[in-house]
Amino acid sequence: MILVPTRPCCLLVRSIHTASNLFSPPDPVSHMRPIIYSDAPAPPPPSFIRHPYSLTEFSSGRPQDSALQFQLQRQQLDDFHHSFWFDSNTRFETAKQAVLAGLPSSASPLDKERTLSEFYREWYLQEAPRTDTYTIEWRRRNIALIKLNARLRLQNLTHSVSDFFSFEN
Repeated sequence: MILVPTRPCCLLVRSIHTASNLFSPPDPVSHMRPIIYSDAPAPPPPSFIRHPYSLTEFSSGRPQDSALQFQLQRQQLDDFHHSFWFDSNTRFETAKQAVLAGLPSSASPLDKERTLSEFYREWYLQEAPRTDTYTIEWRRRNIALIKLNARLRLQNLTHSVSDFFSFEN
């Protein structure tokens, strides 16, 4: 972020953001498109010394700590989202195949359609509480992530303004 003085009392805030996130092809089971974040924390360098803590995880400056926390929570939210739908779709396909396997080989397409229609209805009713619980948790985590991102951006703005107005050379 660059602050450009336009008048003595006003600042024009311009954001120069060249990095972008990449989207992978959809997962064949969860149907979610994994995101490869351009600002993801780098993996720790390989080490032959075993240490109980990741020393690269800790930094001395508070904005970096908030940025790392944001990146980690964002990745945890994506993992939570992917794992829920992976599990749900796996169980759905397994149950659907079991229902189809239970049909006699002489079943007509109309019998198959009726059986699947009943299966879909039962599946929806069975999974509604689980999906509702997931949705509430996903929204809670997403709102917390939005708040953390807003706090991080405010911190970055205040640091940029204070650096711009500092007269230390």
